[in-house]
Amino acid sequence: MKFAVLDFETTGTQSVGEIIQVGLAIIEEDRSVSRVYGSYVKPGTPIPPFITGLTGITDADVADAPELDEMMMELVPLLDDVVLVGHNVAFDFHFLQNALDRCGYLPFQGRILDTIDFLKICFPSLTTYQLGAVSAHFKLTHERPHQADSDALATALVLLKCLDELYSLPLLTIQRLNELFAGEDSDLAWYFDGLLHEREMETFQPEGELTFHRQLALAVGDWNELVPPREEGSGNPLENVSFEDYMAEVTVRLKDTLPQYETREAQEIMIGEVKTALQEEKHLLIEAGTGTGKSLGYLLPAIYHSVRTDQKVMVSTHTINLQDQLRERDIPLLTTVVPFPFKAAVFKGRGHYLCLRKFEHKINNKDFVGTREETLTAAQMLVWLTQTQSGDDEELNLSGRGGDFWESVASDTDSCLGRSCPWFRKCYYHRAKHEAGIADVVITNHSKLFADVKAGHQLLPAYEHLVIDEAHHLEDVAGKHLGMQMKYFTVAHTLTRLYKDSKSGQLPALRQTLQTSGSEQASEWSSVIDRIYPDLLTVKETWDVLSDKLFGLLPDRSDAAAGEAGQLVSRLHPGKKPRDWEELAALENTLNLSLSDIIRRGDKMLSEMRDTDSQSSSDSLVTDIGGLFKDLASIREQIRFFMSLNDENVVYWMEGSSNYRGKSLQLYAVPVDVSAQLKELFFDKKKSITLTSATLSVDKSFQFMIDNLGLGEAAEQERLMTALLPSPFNYREQALLVIPRDFPSVKGSVGDARFVDKLVHSLAEAAVATKGRMLVLFTSYKMLRQVYDPLKEALATEDIAVLGQGVEGGSRSKLIRRFQDSSAAVLLGTSSFWEGVDIPGDALTCLAIVRLPFQPPNHPLAEAKAELLQAQKKNPFMKLSVPQAVIRFKQGFGRLVRTAQDRGIVIVYDTRVIESYYGKYFLYSLPGPKMEHMLTDQMVPRIEEWLEGGIS
Repeated sequence: MKFAVLDFETTGTQSVGEIIQVGLAIIEEDRSVSRVYGSYVKPGTPIPPFITGLTGITDADVADAPELDEMMMELVPLLDDVVLVGHNVAFDFHFLQNALDRCGYLPFQGRILDTIDFLKICFPSLTTYQLGAVSAHFKLTHERPHQADSDALATALVLLKCLDELYSLPLLTIQRLNELFAGEDSDLAWYFDGLLHEREMETFQPEGELTFHRQLALAVGDWNELVPPREEGSGNPLENVSFEDYMAEVTVRLKDTLPQYETREAQEIMIGEVKTALQEEKHLLIEAGTGTGKSLGYLLPAIYHSVRTDQKVMVSTHTINLQDQLRERDIPLLTTVVPFPFKAAVFKGRGHYLCLRKFEHKINNKDFVGTREETLTAAQMLVWLTQTQSGDDEELNLSGRGGDFWESVASDTDSCLGRSCPWFRKCYYHRAKHEAGIADVVITNHSKLFADVKAGHQLLPAYEHLVIDEAHHLEDVAGKHLGMQMKYFTVAHTLTRLYKDSKSGQLPALRQTLQTSGSEQASEWSSVIDRIYPDLLTVKETWDVLSDKLFGLLPDRSDAAAGEAGQLVSRLHPGKKPRDWEELAALENTLNLSLSDIIRRGDKMLSEMRDTDSQSSSDSLVTDIGGLFKDLASIREQIRFFMSLNDENVVYWMEGSSNYRGKSLQLYAVPVDVSAQLKELFFDKKKSITLTSATLSVDKSFQFMIDNLGLGEAAEQERLMTALLPSPFNYREQALLVIPRDFPSVKGSVGDARFVDKLVHSLAEAAVATKGRMLVLFTSYKMLRQVYDPLKEALATEDIAVLGQGVEGGSRSKLIRRFQDSSAAVLLGTSSFWEGVDIPGDALTCLAIVRLPFQPPNHPLAEAKAELLQAQKKNPFMKLSVPQAVIRFKQGFGRLVRTAQDRGIVIVYDTRVIESYYGKYFLYSLPGPKMEHMLTDQMVPRIEEWLEGGIS
């Protein structure tokens, strides 16, 4: 087949707009690009500045261009007998049909394909489908993004890349893809049907290193074939090797592998401290700023200790991002530089791994929720199975409702058949568990650490030595896991997965299987299922009513400070239950009884089925339904725990959003103080725990962390070491912090007109001076919204884009990518941007902090902690609010300087840092930038002078 790849540049969106440029690339049947046609087109209206900014096409470019009908006379003959392709083809197709109609041609009747669908299916792990980024990823030349002929050629090359991939897949995968789309009346289905016929004619079929099992092609074999890193009986490679000799060898190899590698004082101190803590069985608090290289700082001693003593070291991170970075960047490096074989395994929570049994069941039965998106997700996964070694969902780019699809095929404890599963030896979760079992160092995350403790240490392999990275999050994560949190949808999803209507859900599927099974008890069991249906609907209705009534207790207005946009929060006190609570408690009681009844009858039926051997076709369903009944049982307990409101040491609160009302409800019950539990579960039990982060100290002291994490006793018994590492950067040269001392102050989370006006004016001036490249951190979403529009307007004439979190849509990572790709932009962010954002180099030159990041004192958890401190005769503001805010402030400051080459400016608009008695804690806690305060008017000239490397 012959493809014509089309791209239009236009003056506007789909519904309105004129074509200003066309590009068309023809791909012949032998898959060669035979020609690229391009032309400007003269529009009837001027080109908006935004489009010129995006495409570089100006009114002058199109002034002498052919009119639309002249261009169409050249284009139409090229569209004869082709398959039309586009990147997001609906857009270009809409303009094509419009132009054909306007110029008196018949509409295009041929087949239409979209390269985005092909990319999703063929390269399921791509992080973005944006054409420029994809071209860069495949190293395709794409010289002029957003110019039609260049875009058309780039799209054609991307299509060819996808076709190559499809031709390299095993025939079995193509057959399965074809089955998936077979029911659709779509051009994609037509394409796969044609591809299958073509592939079936070939005598030679690629199979690569793949394994074929139960009609699926996999990149993995059996996990029990994985061997330990060192053979048994081969002796210990570190038997007579001192730590110093080991490090000397590693350093030599590091210099060979990374020519730019240089030893850093801070990293060397860290390596020594971690080694001592492991060896002497002590706990260690160690603050290591940006640029220390702290992953190697703890991994190198951990590997030595683990291999030498034959005891596992567990490493825990807060974010999956850091876990993946360790796996993809640090571990491969260490494998080359450590002079003996060792193994480091990544082990995540179970829900991150695909359950092959569920996936097989889902695609064999086409158990889709009727959307095309689900079919595409299933197709992505079929191809991904031929690529993935880990079966970890973080490798997949699941769009839209892909997350719901994942939930239905993710591994979970309650529906695992263990050794009796036909997929057991291929199972991704058991592979990860086995790898963790034979590894020297296991990298997990804080959530899994606590899940393991709650499950009586059944999830992780046994360990006595632990390193906690991003340790400033430990207390929060502990609270969430040692308490409870539940969303409205936790309950709703579980109920609909059991029964949505008589056709969809696990129970109807089981009933259908029973009817064809011919088993004696089939009709008896079918009637049990029929009796459970109405009860499930009753539970759903009761839960909806209860959620709405609980939502009704939330305050009418949202104080935006307490959370993100439109988030409502309300605390419930054990002693003082709200009015009409009896009515809600009665609803919960009804819910509890109905659930108990359903679970009792359902479990009885399932155990009868398990005792009957003949039920093989429904085994898989029986297991999954059993799992869902276990979920219902835990939901029942959690709702009861929340509604009984009877534990004085627990903070109970609810959150919701005014837009989605009861459906947005979230219930929380978190221990006020987790220090005693952390002490008992971890610090008393484990031989050595190292806690590290860039932000653990406040005003050069670790006392805040020692108190909050339960390390007091360890400190008294001299089992606790602490270390504050020197910064590897020269902050006096690299960072200038300025405070406009006459800047107006603000009360609450909303700025008055004068404040907003001044702030916008000052930010705009600073942004011009730093040519965009500026990150502005807010503490309230409302204030971000107040600033967004006027700032955008102020910078429009300067060609500096303004991106706002929550205003633009798109995830945090998408916004950051847009910011980095843009030549000049200002990015406005709230809470989640204060940390974990890594923008090295020139993309970020200026960081503006609008307010000191105090947590809203009215947040239920902050409020309860303050009450506890007051009861202990301590000052909650100085003991809690200030230290928390200082740590957050240090995190925000850490966004600016990420490498030894970065230079930048921090503007703090909150004059409390120099006016209040506690301001000094903020400034003294920073790693020594140059600090100056001045009048607002003097700020921009000073910034310009400093950026030019002027007077220091």
